[in-house]
Amino acid sequence: MKNYDLIVVGAGIVGLAHAYAAATRGRSVLVIERDAACLGASIRNFGFVTITGQRAGAHWRRAMRSRDVWAEIAPKAGIDVLHAGLWLTARRPAAAAVVEAFMQTEMGAGCELLTPAQAAARHPALRTEGLQSVLYSPHELRVESRTAIPQLALWLQQALGVDFRFGESVTEVATPRVTTSRGRYHAERVVVCNNADPGGLFAGEWTDNQVQLCQLQMLRVQPQAGFKLEGSVMGDLSLVRYEGYSALPEAAALRAELEREEAQSLKHGIHLIAVQSADGSLVVGDSHHYGSAPQPFASEAVDQLMLRHMNEALHIDNAQVVERWTGIYPSSAEAPCFVKAPDAATRVVAVTSGSGASTAFGLAEEVWTAW
Repeated sequence: MKNYDLIVVGAGIVGLAHAYAAATRGRSVLVIERDAACLGASIRNFGFVTITGQRAGAHWRRAMRSRDVWAEIAPKAGIDVLHAGLWLTARRPAAAAVVEAFMQTEMGAGCELLTPAQAAARHPALRTEGLQSVLYSPHELRVESRTAIPQLALWLQQALGVDFRFGESVTEVATPRVTTSRGRYHAERVVVCNNADPGGLFAGEWTDNQVQLCQLQMLRVQPQAGFKLEGSVMGDLSLVRYEGYSALPEAAALRAELEREEAQSLKHGIHLIAVQSADGSLVVGDSHHYGSAPQPFASEAVDQLMLRHMNEALHIDNAQVVERWTGIYPSSAEAPCFVKAPDAATRVVAVTSGSGASTAFGLAEEVWTAW
C-alpha cells in the first residue's frame, strides 16, 4: 500500500486548499471524499472570493492571500474568472458613515468611495437613485463554484499528482492509519476538512468550539437580455453582517435603523449578494438560519425578501427565478475558522464563517507552515 505524506479528508475547497499547499511543496497527497463528487457547501455558494468586509487582522490577510492564489491557479486549471470587484451601495446616511469609517482602516487600501453619479457612470446596472455613496473594491474575484471546484480537483490530480478516492467514507483516523468504508490508507500526516459533520470524526472538536450549522437559501435569476454586472453587488444589510464593517463603532447606529426598517430581513439573516454567471444569469442570496439540525425546507417568504433587495439594488426587468437551492456550512461565533491538533500528526480544520472560498488557501498555508 502506498504511504502518503498527507491524507486530506474532504474534497471541498478547504480540503483542496490543503492538498494544494502540500503538493506544491513536493509532498505526496491523497484526498478522500465520502460523496461521488463534491456536493456540499463549496459548490452551493456564490464563488465570490470576498476580501472587503472580512474580519480585520488575520482573516482579512488570509482572504488577500487566497485571492492571489485563486488568480494564479485559475488560468492554469482552466477556471474562468467571470468578473472582479465589489460594489457596495450605501442607501442610508448611517450606512454611508460605516463605509466612510471603513475607508480609514487598512482594509480600505485600494478601494474607492464613489458618489452615486460616479457609480452610475461606471456601473449602469446599479440603481443609484437615493443612494448616499458606493464603496468600490477591486480586490474580489468571482468563479462559478459548480464547475470551479471539480476543475480544481482535476487540475490537482493531473498537474500536481494528487490522488483522489471519491465515494469513500472515512470511519476512523488514527494517524498514520486512515480507515474508510473501502479500505485502509497510510500517511505521515492527516488533515480532516469534513465541513459540517458535528456527529462524525472528531465530534468533540465541534462541541468545544460551539459550532452549529448554518443553512442558507440561494436563487438563480434570469434577468433581461443584455443585463451586465460589472462586479459583485452588496448593500446596507451587508454592513451589519460582515465583521470588517459591523465591528466598527459606526455600525451600531445602522443596525438600530435596520432593526426598525428591515426586521424581517434581519430575522432571517438576509443580506444581498448578487453575482453573474457566464450565461448571464445571476446568483442571488442569501439567508442564514442556525441550529444543530436545520430543516431542509426553503421558505418562499425568504426568497421574496431577497428578490426585493435585488430589485431595489439593480435595474432588472421581469426577472425569472430559474433555480432554487439550500446550502449548509459550519458556523461559530467564537472565530471565523479553527485549527485543532488531536495529536502531533493530525489536524482538524474548518472555516466557520461561510468564507471558505475566500480564505481557504491562505488558511492552508498557515496550517502547513506551522506544522
